[in-house]
Formats: sequence, C-alpha cells, structure tokens
Amino acid sequence: MIDQELRDKILAEPEVLLEDRDVMNALIGANERLMGSNIVDLRGIAMERLEGRLDRLEDTHRTVIAAAYENLAGTNQVHRAILQMMDPLSFEEFLKTLASDVAGTLRVDCVRLVLESVQDAEDPALRKLGDVLYVAAPGFVGEYISGGRNVPLRPVVLRQVLPQSDALYGERSGWIRSEALMKLDFGKGRLPGMLVLGAEDPHQFKPTHGTDLLAFFAGVFERTMRRWLQ
Repeated sequence: MIDQELRDKILAEPEVLLEDRDVMNALIGANERLMGSNIVDLRGIAMERLEGRLDRLEDTHRTVIAAAYENLAGTNQVHRAILQMMDPLSFEEFLKTLASDVAGTLRVDCVRLVLESVQDAEDPALRKLGDVLYVAAPGFVGEYISGGRNVPLRPVVLRQVLPQSDALYGERSGWIRSEALMKLDFGKGRLPGMLVLGAEDPHQFKPTHGTDLLAFFAGVFERTMRRWLQ
C-alpha cells in the first residue's frame, strides 16, 4: 500500500506526476505488464515517438539559440574592431592599432596588411611601419589567395595555412595554423591589397564558416585605407 501521506500529496497535486517523464514512463510500463504480452498498448508507442520528436526539437532549438548568440557576439566584435581602427590619425598609428587592439578584439593571433607595390620592400620608409605591413610584388595577392591555381578569386577565403605562407608570417609561420584572407580593392588605378587574420587554432577559420561579417569588415577596412593612400 502507498503511504497515506504520499497518497494524499499525489491526490492533491496530480499534475506533478504528469510533468515527470520518468514517473510517467514507469507507470505506462507497469500498465503494459499488467495487460500481458498479447496486448500492444499503442498509447505507449505513440508516447515514445512523441518523446523522441520532442528531444530532437529541443536539440534543434538549443542549436539555433547557440548559433544566434554566436552570430551576435561576432557582430559585436566586428563593430568594436571597426570603431578601433577608425580612431588613429596617422597611418603608423593605424598599423599599430591593427596589431594590438583590433587583433585582440577579433581574437586572432596575427594581422597582416599586404600591399602590392613596385617599390622595394626593404625601403627604410616602409620598414619603420612595423611587421604588420607586408609589401609584395604585383600579382602576389591573387597568387596567394588562389594557392597558385587557376580559379576565380573570392573576396573572403577561410582556410588552413599553406606552405607558401612562411614568407608572409615570418617568425610566426611556425605556429599560425589557419587564416582569413580578405581581398581589398583600393579604387581605380591602384593595385589590390589583402588583409590577413592568422590564428594558432587550426579550426578558427574553416571553409564551412560564414563570411558575411568578415566581408563587411573588409569593406569598411578598404574604404578606411583609401584615406591613407590619397
């Protein structure tokens, strides 16, 4: 017999049993055993299927919410980085901000700004601008993004680093494992450029990830760069 106190509590609050999935499953199982093996209780089968569907819906719900929060966090990061790179009043300060504040906000380990130029990269005026700026020969950007293949160039490419990245990353090439490449258009009559974000985590930038936020960031970046190239 059920303890009287427990029985009174169940009768007073029967909805507690209905909301407890494990208790309900136990009651249905006991009912099926009482009916015998020759009788199939379709209600129990239907409930199991509904529970399975509910579990899948809950998993999908959690995944969608997690993705929404991740997108919101990414959007906030990009917005903060854009505000930071608009503050400097000189090109040298602009490059320093890229290497420190912007890199920290975007949570990357390395930032490189590649500018194609016919000018010698060893020029003292260029060397004093720090290791963020990488001056390359004309055609370097297209060659690097495509990996030497004859394929259309996408505005944003996410991938693991290729062997030819050693020259671009210099001393950091030994631990940079993934990169985001953003092709930059500085306007008519100017050679293209490229903004590179490098990460130690090989999975931080993957081809399956979305690129909308980085494309927006690159669009703002190239328009900001046009100030310094005038």
